[in-house]
Amino acid sequence: MAPMAGASPVALAAAVTDGGGMAACGVLGMSPSVIAEWSSSFRAQSGPTAPLQLNTWIPDPPALRDPQKERKMRDFLQRFGPEVPEAAGDAKVVDFEAQVAAMIEAKPTVISSIMGLYPQEVVRKMKEQKIKWFAVATTVSEAIEAEAAGADAIIVDAVKVPVIATGGIADARQAAAAFVLGASAVQIGTGLLRCPEAGISRVWADALGQSRPEDTAATRAFSGRLGRSMKTAYVLACQQEEAPEPAPYPVQRGLTTPMRTQAAKTEKLDGMMAWAGQSAGLASEKSARQLVADVWIGAMQMLDPTSPLSKH
Repeated sequence: MAPMAGASPVALAAAVTDGGGMAACGVLGMSPSVIAEWSSSFRAQSGPTAPLQLNTWIPDPPALRDPQKERKMRDFLQRFGPEVPEAAGDAKVVDFEAQVAAMIEAKPTVISSIMGLYPQEVVRKMKEQKIKWFAVATTVSEAIEAEAAGADAIIVDAVKVPVIATGGIADARQAAAAFVLGASAVQIGTGLLRCPEAGISRVWADALGQSRPEDTAATRAFSGRLGRSMKTAYVLACQQEEAPEPAPYPVQRGLTTPMRTQAAKTEKLDGMMAWAGQSAGLASEKSARQLVADVWIGAMQMLDPTSPLSKH
């Protein structure tokens, strides 16, 4: 299970472990007390030894602010939601060091990083607690840096440590293809979002089920950092030449909060942060437990029908 910030409810994580997978939670927006509460609830449902991955984003240096550009973005955003307060861009993210301490305290199987590497002191503390570090890398150079820094596994290719394939995996065929290409494991994100345990809005779930690869786009429009979303009216408008440039993270995240909040309350897809991978159309509405089991058994049957691993 991919650690999807804002879309990793305990019910989904527990169902994934029931199906034989590793649960996950993206803690980006969670305070230390919420991380502890989530972890405790998960352990209560799945047991103290159930495999679990926690993840947060590595922070950027302090953002360079541009009041004039932010004003243009606030005006632009009002086309898709309520008026954006002038102070919206001042929104603070949860303290990174406190989040990391809370993750280590929770003692998951894995703590993963994205958009950067953990400081060596953090890596040392994880290893002291026998917590594995999985590093998400978007380029080969990032993967090599993560390997040198002590990562136990890299979610990318071309390194010596175990490789975890992610992106576009939603069924057994894609998982089997990843294994043939050398992956040690696969990670499913969008493919789990239509499962009933995910609990996302009906309009978002329906859009995922109807989407084609060309219906998604990589964009910085929501947070200032790159992510793949459904091509909503807001995302398409942001692609136009006359659209204002997104502010850096986390300023842009703060500026879009009023729009995203209203869209969630009113079930309006055009203002939602509707993340979607390129294989979103393959996402299934079956239970997460069944989906994970089907992906694993199906992939093993394709690779070696005689293997005992092809049976659940």
